[in-house]
Amino acid sequence: MNNLPHLDEAVIPQEKITHYLLSSAHSSGRDKAVFFESCGFTLASWEGLAHALRQHATQHEIVQIEISPFGKRYVIEGILQTPGGKTPKVRAVWFIETSEVIPRFVTAYPLKGN
Repeated sequence: MNNLPHLDEAVIPQEKITHYLLSSAHSSGRDKAVFFESCGFTLASWEGLAHALRQHATQHEIVQIEISPFGKRYVIEGILQTPGGKTPKVRAVWFIETSEVIPRFVTAYPLKGN
């Protein structure tokens, strides 16, 4: 199975969830906030989305790896478990910087057809 390396140490910064994915005020995150809120995730319980994203990386394999001078970008696609009971297919992106081993969450968004 081709899973995200060092997943047990993966970092999901609170700011990525609260100031981006669940922020209706963020210019590029606004549509994502509408989507994730429609799935039952809330700003007040942001940890729920962080947990779901970590589970997403555990349950699904890497579909693409992009190498750059700065590190490796890992793309994972699959069903995201939600508190609202919906089962949307989501793409999540993680990044491991060159000379580092710990993945850092970058973004997530719904795939077309949800």
